[in-house]
Amino acid sequence: MGATQAVEAIRWCRELAACSEVRGTTTRTFLSSPMRDVHARLEAWMRHAGMDTYIDHAGNLRGLYPGATAGCPRLLIGSHLDTVVDAGPFDGVLGVVIAITLVDLLGGKRLPFGIEVVGFSDEEGVRFGVPFIGSRALIGTLDRELLDRRDAEGRSVADVIRDYGLDPSGIDGVSLQDANGCVGYLEFHIEQGPVLDRLGRSLAVVDTIVGQSRLLLTFRGAANHAGTTPMAMRRDALACAAEWIVAAEAMAADTKDLVATVGRINARPGVTNAIAGTCEASLDVRHANDAIRTAAVSALVDRARQIAGRRGIDLQCESRLDQKSVAMDGTLTALMAQAIESSGAPVVHMASGAGHDAMVMARCVPAAMLFIRSPGGISHHPDEDVREEDVAAALDAGESWLTLLARSRSW
Repeated sequence: MGATQAVEAIRWCRELAACSEVRGTTTRTFLSSPMRDVHARLEAWMRHAGMDTYIDHAGNLRGLYPGATAGCPRLLIGSHLDTVVDAGPFDGVLGVVIAITLVDLLGGKRLPFGIEVVGFSDEEGVRFGVPFIGSRALIGTLDRELLDRRDAEGRSVADVIRDYGLDPSGIDGVSLQDANGCVGYLEFHIEQGPVLDRLGRSLAVVDTIVGQSRLLLTFRGAANHAGTTPMAMRRDALACAAEWIVAAEAMAADTKDLVATVGRINARPGVTNAIAGTCEASLDVRHANDAIRTAAVSALVDRARQIAGRRGIDLQCESRLDQKSVAMDGTLTALMAQAIESSGAPVVHMASGAGHDAMVMARCVPAAMLFIRSPGGISHHPDEDVREEDVAAALDAGESWLTLLARSRSW
């Protein structure tokens, strides 16, 4: 059961991966030209499966499969259609493909709730440096400040929406008008990590999406000649940042389940024969417990100040994101565990170390997530992959979950 559909789902993802801004790789940012092709292909399939489709004014692809009665509530199932730079073929898009497949498998059967499939326009935040544009619009938190944000070419979010043939002034109409009319939100997603692969399991029920802190630390010393400035007289911003990066790694390793990452540095003037006068370093800190996360951020910044003070370096810290951890809905999550158990497989529960649209949607409606094994734990990379048996297991769990949900209450 689900094996043939799993093969087709994987084929869909690999074909859509060719819809890219860069030939030979997969790069598809917010409402870029290749998104039109993705929308066109998926819309045709959605209509064939019995959905009424449209692109909303935030660029989200939406398809509604009616329920058994007029005015019945609806269930949202979705994920994102954008990618990181040089991405793999499954992050985000597999969740949309699975959602459409589940509707297709109904074969016209009506449930006591409608199903709305959503392909979010932006989750990764690559183009504008802010993630979740699509899901923020759906819950009504895409504000004027974000619409005015500009990309590297100087074009605003509103400009890009307009150029795509949509109307940024219609953003308010994108949001869920009556959240009480929604059963909830379900997202299928590859794990993007090695846990399931290590356990030898296909699926995991996500209980919590961890909180995230993102900061930009700017170390300011003094640029000078690399050959004529004695080592003891230097105020090297890059060397200061490097000492702190190593210390940050060690500090994070001492706290269970905490991860801290410096993923980007920018040293200036950035030439071989000059001491770096300025160095910017990003900091990404994550943990399921917000108190532990915020305490860790404070300790990491304090350590940076200590190192900078000893080296005669000025330090500036700017918070870029403070996202609280988000618990998934207990009822929907329990039904997913029951759905997996019905297939005879053991249930794995885990926290998501990555952010997902489900954490945004959970502010407005009950949300649940199902993880699918990532072989080798590889994601955000062209080698990202899935196994047919794991996608088949996800489809089976999804079908069982829909049945259990339909039976779970009086509609």
